[in-house]
Amino acid sequence: MANAALALSFLLLISGCAHDSYTETSGVTDSSTSAEQSAPHHQMTDQWVGRWTSVEGLFLEISKDKSAGPGHYLLHMRYGLDADQIGTFEGQATAEGIRFNRGDGPQMLRAGDGEATGMKWLMEKEDCLVVATGEGYCRD
Repeated sequence: MANAALALSFLLLISGCAHDSYTETSGVTDSSTSAEQSAPHHQMTDQWVGRWTSVEGLFLEISKDKSAGPGHYLLHMRYGLDADQIGTFEGQATAEGIRFNRGDGPQMLRAGDGEATGMKWLMEKEDCLVVATGEGYCRD
C-alpha cells in the first residue's frame, strides 16, 4: 500500500512539471517564451539539418532559419506525388521534434526508424524522421 501511495505521489509530481507554450485557445506560441523553451530542444533537432530521402522522389531538406533564431528551421519538402505537395515550411523545435504547418494542417516531425515510417521500402533503415505513418524520410 505504501508503495502504491509513493508511486502515485511521484506521478503527480512529474505531471505537475509538464509545461507547453502552445496555447490551446489561440493556436499560436507565446513568442516571449518560445525562444527560451526551444533552446534545449534545438540541440537535438540541429542534428537533423540536411537532406533526408523517401520513396518515389519524396524528400525533406532541413536548414536552420537563422533570421528567426535558434530552434527555428526551414523545411523544404516534397511530401506527396501531386504537383502541389511540395513547399518550404517554417518549423520550430519542441520536446517532441519540429512543429510546422503546411496545407494539410499542423504537423510534427519526430525521430524514428524505418519501421516507424510504416513504409515497406524503408523498414530496414535506422535513422529516420517521421511526420505520420506513411510519411517518413531516412538517411543511409
